[in-house]
Amino acid sequence: MRLLHTSDWHLGRAFHRVNMLGAQAGFIGHLVTTVRERGVDAVVVSGDVYDRAVPPLAAVELFDDVLHRLADLGVPTVMISGNHDSARRLGVGAGLIGRAGIHLRTDPSACGTPVVLGDDFGDVAFYGLPYLEPALVKDEFGVEKPGHEAVLAAAMDRVRADLASRARGTRSVVLAHAFVTGGEASDSERDITVGGVAAVPAGVFEGVDYAALGHLHGCQTITERVRYSGSPLPYSFSEADHRKSMWLVDLDADGAVTAERVDCPVPRALARIRGTLEELLADPGLARHEEAWIEATLTDAVRPADPMARLAERFPHTLSLAFAPERAPEDPDVSYAQRLADRSDQEIAEDFVAHVRGAGPDEHEQGVLRDAFDAVRADEAVREVAR
Repeated sequence: MRLLHTSDWHLGRAFHRVNMLGAQAGFIGHLVTTVRERGVDAVVVSGDVYDRAVPPLAAVELFDDVLHRLADLGVPTVMISGNHDSARRLGVGAGLIGRAGIHLRTDPSACGTPVVLGDDFGDVAFYGLPYLEPALVKDEFGVEKPGHEAVLAAAMDRVRADLASRARGTRSVVLAHAFVTGGEASDSERDITVGGVAAVPAGVFEGVDYAALGHLHGCQTITERVRYSGSPLPYSFSEADHRKSMWLVDLDADGAVTAERVDCPVPRALARIRGTLEELLADPGLARHEEAWIEATLTDAVRPADPMARLAERFPHTLSLAFAPERAPEDPDVSYAQRLADRSDQEIAEDFVAHVRGAGPDEHEQGVLRDAFDAVRADEAVREVAR
């Protein structure tokens, strides 16, 4: 069976101030063409179909378009909700849509109930594990302390139990939206940390033939059977070096996996450039970036006049401008943003305690801070679901 694994479409999302709907429509056309021309037997979409719980109408119309086009091809599609989606909204009409071969899996309680498809060698069971927000699903899965590993492990126990009840030789595919240990994150993914931990071990997917993952925006191979497709388009400049693609996965009669990357259309190249304003305007080596979307970091000791307008004369698609004067770390003029770069909310709070009190928080106090951040995240998730 040949699968096309994709995820993290984020329909409705912009890239800085650039409307990406046209590029997203171009990707959808490319996906449909790939399905038709490469003999795809099933499409799997591993979450974050939309960029937010209540997407703009144009994004909903694009989603409706792809559903119709896939249904017209007669190729079954399995989709799960991600942490950016409203599971309840995405799942509306799932039973009816399923009759057209588009299977929406957004209910955590149905993790152990697969979509079963067949080929010449027998059945393939597709298990959809939508994004599992620990605070919201801990009771469903009977875990005492909510955490990503605990709820995902409980969901996979249901998968393995169902798989064990099926005919010998039934192959299996799991769709999941999670941060798996070994994956490389980018700036455009929403933080899902709970209890100071966001990642789960790849071993949680033991026992299935292929795990089609979503959430991280870079295409990655965790193991030969556990892969991220990544997002088909860039959504932050931290993705400037990404090769955007989908996985074309062949599952043979014994469940062995072979995978090929299928490149996605590139609407415009991304480039991060750094230096003084005069250096950036004069450097002939930067000519190759003149038509790219640009993130420019200026290192001038004194902020120059009209830097964006002057950059735009050479780089008309400059979208982001930052200032990082080259100073020693101990220099009092080093910016607050620079001092906080790459630090978690927990680390910033602990530093604040140390600054005010003269000593950092002890182990108990660290736990109190962690619980407070988790409670805020859980409350935000509950309110988003209720919208």
